[in-house]
Amino acid sequence: MVQYRRTRIVCVSDTHGYSPAESGFSLPSGDVLIHAGDLSNRGTKSELERTFKWIEEADYEVKIVVAGNHDVSLDPEFYAKHGSHFHGDSTGREKNATSIDIVNKFKDKSATPKSIIFLNHEYAAIKLTRPDGPHTMFKVFGSPFSRFSGLWAFGYSSLPEDGDRLWSQIPLDTDILVTHTPPLGLCDRQPGENTPTDTPGSGSGVYGCKQLLHVMGNIRPMLAVCGHIHEGRGYQRVMWHEAENGFASPMTTTVAPLPSISSKKQNLIDLTGKKQRALENRGSHTTQPYSLEGGDAHANRRLRKETCIVNAAIMARSWPYIGGKAFNRPIVVDINLPVWNDASV
Repeated sequence: MVQYRRTRIVCVSDTHGYSPAESGFSLPSGDVLIHAGDLSNRGTKSELERTFKWIEEADYEVKIVVAGNHDVSLDPEFYAKHGSHFHGDSTGREKNATSIDIVNKFKDKSATPKSIIFLNHEYAAIKLTRPDGPHTMFKVFGSPFSRFSGLWAFGYSSLPEDGDRLWSQIPLDTDILVTHTPPLGLCDRQPGENTPTDTPGSGSGVYGCKQLLHVMGNIRPMLAVCGHIHEGRGYQRVMWHEAENGFASPMTTTVAPLPSISSKKQNLIDLTGKKQRALENRGSHTTQPYSLEGGDAHANRRLRKETCIVNAAIMARSWPYIGGKAFNRPIVVDINLPVWNDASV
């Protein structure tokens, strides 16, 4: 019988080059840290070095990190074409192009194991092994991409086939999904008076990805962490509805307020049943991949009824920062994950 244990995940996104000390937010204790992108403001090597320094020094067993559209030098193909737009002459481009070396060291399988897991549209199976930790496991997929019409990194067009092609690569047994962009209609709303466009910061409306929403409804991860839309910060709990066309769509969404930006209270989401209703999702609870097609589909879907979506943007306002820059606190998620070694109980 699979045993579950509470695991604490601390979520941040859109720090834009600021460290906790510089922006006034503290990092709560936990087992896992997730950063959902926009590590920097303009993708300079110095910004990224500072960001990875504080992430590396943070006391979490595992830190899962993806890039975002502002991290231009971490998208080599984009940077080769457009680096001069951000960093001027060839000297500046050459210096900042080496930013990719910062993340490559975390992907070197021959090196000493690192606590930082940098995911560039890829998947990892995680086991927490600290003697004093929860000894739980989960499968995570992380991606830096966002639907964007401007001159920014890791972009894809608004054509449905582009989004379908991109997000269909997410494994079906993903327990935790980390994407820079939110899904359409969930933690993606930006207030304002202008007509919505593909470019966040240019108007009101919703800016998430419809194709990501469709794929998320089929996978039904336990937790989905995003950012990108600063004003969309918060969380929603989604119960999925099985549609006739084969796509699952949000049936009901639950939104509970987090403490205000001026509050010193912890921004806690309890999915364990201790303080709030337990999440109706048992994840994959196996080390083996499975399919949501065929004979096992119904059984697997019964285990995955609900997803919690978290927009963890630290920077509270989008450019041009009307009202001045302001910073949110990290969002803490308590979630029950399967124990990988029952003998450790």
